Amino acid sequence: MAGNAAEPGRSTASRLLTLLEVFTVRNEELTLVEMAQRSAIPVATTYRLARELATWGALERLPDRRYRVGLRLWEIGSLAPRQRYLRELSRPYMQDLYDATKENVQIGVRDGNEVLIVEMVSGRSAIPSATRVGGRLPLHATAVGKVTLAFSEPELMALTVAEGLPKLAPRTIITPGQLKQAVEQVRSTELGFAYEEMTKGASSVASPVFGPDGRFAAALGLVVHASTDVTRLAPAVRTAALGLSRELARWSNLKH
Repeated sequence: MAGNAAEPGRSTASRLLTLLEVFTVRNEELTLVEMAQRSAIPVATTYRLARELATWGALERLPDRRYRVGLRLWEIGSLAPRQRYLRELSRPYMQDLYDATKENVQIGVRDGNEVLIVEMVSGRSAIPSATRVGGRLPLHATAVGKVTLAFSEPELMALTVAEGLPKLAPRTIITPGQLKQAVEQVRSTELGFAYEEMTKGASSVASPVFGPDGRFAAALGLVVHASTDVTRLAPAVRTAALGLSRELARWSNLKH
């Protein structure tokens, strides 16, 4: 459908998607005005689109007139094959890793120039997590991000550097040379580390998971208190990632 005069050339579908994109892990509930401001869509148009989305089930309107993502989107999103199968196959390995370490376990896939967390296992004794399922992590400041950089095409590193390396915590790597050196190390050891680079007080270790075709599929990691010797836990993470890679290959053979 054609865009309106206020937004020439912009389709209704484009505006609907833009409106949905304003919701994040940190902003799960928003007012109509907040939605309009974040999407740069006029309030009157935002109101009309929000009503349509709520009628369909993509949004829910709360008693205080805020909006949040509706269950219809979750229902459709859960059908995505890559996420569904990866979550189902990874859960036993993640649970075993948690049982052995009692630390936060997470698995993420590349989505654009970020890591999208598709599954987590955690407990009361683990450090409070800065993200959750559906959350996104930067590539340059996390172990899962460095693993993703190491086993993706070189253009991703170039894009990450070009977009800048923001300082998120006291020890964030902010120089291209340091990041490239760290990623090269990940490529040779198949283990990535981050020491208080995204969140003060938290460190992480991750290892790549490969699909049946040998290509990078996901990054499996642990997030621990900074006082924990994360290198001691690295072999357990690597073992779990190798096991999951074999499981993905086995599942693919059975499927075909």
